[in-house]
Amino acid sequence: GGFCHLYIGQEAVVTGAIAAVRPDDYVITAYRDHGHALARGTSANACMAELFGKETGCSRGLGGSMHFFDKRHHMYGGHAIVAAHVPLGVGLAFAIKYRGEDRVTLCFFGDGAINQGSFHEALNLAALYRLPIIFICENNLFAMGTSVKRSTSLKQIVDRAEGYDIPGEIVDGMNFREMRDKVAEVAESIRKESHPAFLEVRTYRYRGHSMSDPASYRTKDELEKYRLDDPIIRLRAQLTREGKLTNEQFDQLDKRAKQTVLDAVKFAEESPELPVEKLYDYVYFNGTKS
Repeated sequence: GGFCHLYIGQEAVVTGAIAAVRPDDYVITAYRDHGHALARGTSANACMAELFGKETGCSRGLGGSMHFFDKRHHMYGGHAIVAAHVPLGVGLAFAIKYRGEDRVTLCFFGDGAINQGSFHEALNLAALYRLPIIFICENNLFAMGTSVKRSTSLKQIVDRAEGYDIPGEIVDGMNFREMRDKVAEVAESIRKESHPAFLEVRTYRYRGHSMSDPASYRTKDELEKYRLDDPIIRLRAQLTREGKLTNEQFDQLDKRAKQTVLDAVKFAEESPELPVEKLYDYVYFNGTKS
């Protein structure tokens, strides 16, 4: 089906960003949300069970691939409609400022979101109220099958923030350390004096937009160019060169990660199916806290 959006190739973006902030900071994103939930601390079991539509999933089996949610880890979705969550991210930032909390909101979205009306309304309010939010545009060059060059008049997406007097920078999204360090720098600035910021993160997805997309709109040479700059391979090279990790240790980490996935699949397969009557839960507010 077309409802599963993989994050392969973009791993450094969210792992770097979330490594730079605190556990109680807020995170919200679009439909390519698996990496965000895992990086935030949601268990692989809960994520896989959600993909299987099981009750043990992070959204109790009601959300599916595009609607991961984990309040305990301050991960507020997972939203399927392009750019619709950006105003929600601004709402989270408004709540932080209204309550006088020492927090920052990370609002992730793709390059396809920047031409939507809700995106512009959100940036305007964030700038107007000087809200503590980092807008993180994961520019993987394609909105489904449409190239940024065909959909956006700007040569640099980051320039979109200038119209709202929001400071912006370009970050190499294939470099974990650069991503982590830049988000840490911006978050520290926001904590000192509340304001919004914008990061255009240049990255690339190796697979199609979703499971139904063969990605025939790009060349094999283009894909191979980015694969040679893979963020995990790059980080491995950096760590081994510095003597912080051996190749053998990295291989063990890789083996552990693969086993974690296999264990998560087994957990999801053995988890209880969602009863049909549960489909009516959470449709209407019932006046009680769940």
